[in-house]
Amino acid sequence: MKRILIANRGEIALRIIRTAREMGLETICVYSEADRDMEYLKLADEAVQIGPAPATQSYLNIDAIISAAVLWKANAIHPGYGFLSENPILPARCEEHGICFIGPSASIIRTIGNKSRTKEVARSLGIPTIPGTLHEVPDAEAAVRAAAEIGLPVMIKSLYGGGGRGMKICQDEAQLRSGFESASSEALASFGRSEIYLERYIATSRHLEVQVLADEHGTVQVLGDRECSIQRRHQKVIEEAPIPGLDQDIRADLWDWARRIITAIGFKGLATVEFLMAPGGECYFLEINGRLQVEHPVTEMVTGLDLVREQIMVAAGDRIDATPPLISGHAIECRLNAEDPTHNFIPTLGTVSRLRLPAGPGSRVDTHLFEGCSLSPHYDPLIAKLISCHASRPGAIHRMQRMLDETQICGLTTNRDFLLKLLSHEDFLAARADTGLIAQVLSQAE
Repeated sequence: MKRILIANRGEIALRIIRTAREMGLETICVYSEADRDMEYLKLADEAVQIGPAPATQSYLNIDAIISAAVLWKANAIHPGYGFLSENPILPARCEEHGICFIGPSASIIRTIGNKSRTKEVARSLGIPTIPGTLHEVPDAEAAVRAAAEIGLPVMIKSLYGGGGRGMKICQDEAQLRSGFESASSEALASFGRSEIYLERYIATSRHLEVQVLADEHGTVQVLGDRECSIQRRHQKVIEEAPIPGLDQDIRADLWDWARRIITAIGFKGLATVEFLMAPGGECYFLEINGRLQVEHPVTEMVTGLDLVREQIMVAAGDRIDATPPLISGHAIECRLNAEDPTHNFIPTLGTVSRLRLPAGPGSRVDTHLFEGCSLSPHYDPLIAKLISCHASRPGAIHRMQRMLDETQICGLTTNRDFLLKLLSHEDFLAARADTGLIAQVLSQAE
């Protein structure tokens, strides 16, 4: 493996470039017409335009990406996160052309992409799952019958997606009927598949994750866990590692369940096994994400590992050690978005006229921004990830507050002040926040 094509953009493309350069690997960075002036492209060995601004014609264009890889003699492709990272067609096409895909195989992506299938595996292993349908619900009438067995409220979810898209919370039969078609249509638009299923809706839960690495020799290594409960519309906003205030017996169960389900499906690569904790403390398996997560830096900060490097090494056939790494300290990540919290978090556009980013001990910033950078309406509003690390959780919180205070991005409206409000909330400080915190903060502001 000598030349890696990076099939992504923005901060994650830059993140992969940096690790590849440290490993002595050459990089080919594809870009759209809208990203032609991005400074991170200068750090790649080659930069190749693959299409116009819309993602469907560039970063989601598999033919263009494979053509660029073949033309520029890439022998590996890293998908980053989002875009094609969970599309089984890309690794299948890579295999056809003798290109290493830095991630799981097409067949494994199909397996973990089918939420009902992974739940069946979990149940066969004795891992608790949220009550719900095991297979696709074909229409609204079937959904009503299933909800009667599951018990209201329920959540409509896409069988093949995530990230909050194709999800609808239904408190009664009327909402279920009205929400069925819209959820199916949204899933089709977002993931190319309209199939949906039902789960019992558990309000004010905690969203917990276990990071796992697996090699082709059957070794599985747990790399720690993360708390990802601070969400808005099922999109994570603040993440931390390790999970604070968690009973050690529950932590041991989560690690064991993650290790066993990854082994059972024969996964190879970097994976995140996600769980939900109900208010009563019961934990349920949710899903497996077989890619690098946006929040991976918090795990890197407390383990000292480079997860992109680990991905590359495993893809190259490296053998790993099953012993978990030493977890040291506490890390918090805040997602800085170009959005206006005072107007329902509508994404904002503009050009960065002045940029001041935080620095100092235990401070990390992952961003592709620069002065003069203009945002495109075609892509996600995430513009930077601020990560703090300290020996203690209170210290990590105070450090993050300092980092946000230091951050200045003129020319854009961002969620910086809203992040500061969340960090100072008594429930967050006491490590008892759940997925309802942001709604609670917004209701108090009205």
